Formats: sequence, structure tokens, C-alpha cells
Amino acid sequence: MKQLRPAVLAGIFAIAGVLSWAGARLWNSYGLLPGIPLAAPIVLAAIAVVLLATALSLRARLKAQRDRVPDAKGVEPLMAARAVVFGQASALVAALVAGAYGGVGVFLLTDLLDVPARRDQAWYAGFSVLAGAAVVAAALFLEHVLKLPDDEDPAKATAGA
Repeated sequence: MKQLRPAVLAGIFAIAGVLSWAGARLWNSYGLLPGIPLAAPIVLAAIAVVLLATALSLRARLKAQRDRVPDAKGVEPLMAARAVVFGQASALVAALVAGAYGGVGVFLLTDLLDVPARRDQAWYAGFSVLAGAAVVAAALFLEHVLKLPDDEDPAKATAGA
């Protein structure tokens, strides 16, 4: 399984932001701009908390296993693989969603800040971007916790000798 690259996540965020900003301008010209739900940052923050709790729990279990603590509960490889996949999927979706809310938030900040309801939605969009960044950070931390040590390549070992 390949490791997530922050540059890919930043690219997804940027592309989604530009497209959602353009879409928000188009929808607003027709008067149909949908609102940003209050639940958006709450759900993203909850996912970030779950990812962080999983990473901290697995890190403690791996440390206990490494230190050979008696009765230490180990980490099953399948569970670790599922956690990494959950983290990677969450990071990719969070980058996309945060970019989309960020683009709409920028549009709201530049054009519709004088309307009180739209000002609240700009706050929701900003909190959604922050919560999306927290999901990405927690997912990258989870991936770092569960990263296996690199195996030495036999071809490189013989070439170096």
C-alpha cells in the first residue's frame, strides 16, 4: 500500500476549491446558492477525533508490544491495514470536502458578507476547512504510527557491499 503524499492532498484541496468557487459564482448568479450546513464541521471534527483516538490507541499497543510488556494486547495486521485504509480514505475525502467548502467560503467572503445568514455560512465554511485539515493531519499521523520499517532490498545491499 502506498503512503499518502501531502502534495496530492493539497492538489485535491486546491482543485476542489477553485471548482467550488466557480460553481458558487454560477449558482449565485441564478439565485440558487445552497447553504452550508452546520453539521459539516461537526462531522469532520468527529472523524478527526476517531482517527486520532485510533492512532493513539494503536501507538500505545505497539509500544507495549515492542517493550514486551506482560499481557500486552498486540495489533492484528488486518486491523492495522483496515485502520490505514480508513485513514487514507478519510484524508482524501476530507481534502475534497474542505476544498469545496473553502471555495464556497472564499466566494461568500468576497461577495455576500453583508448578508447575516451568508456571514454565518462563511464561518461554517471556515470551520469546515479547519476540521478537514484536522482529519488530514490525524490520518497522516495514523499512517505514520502504522508504517512498517523499510525492508532492505537485497539488490541494494549487495551493490553497497
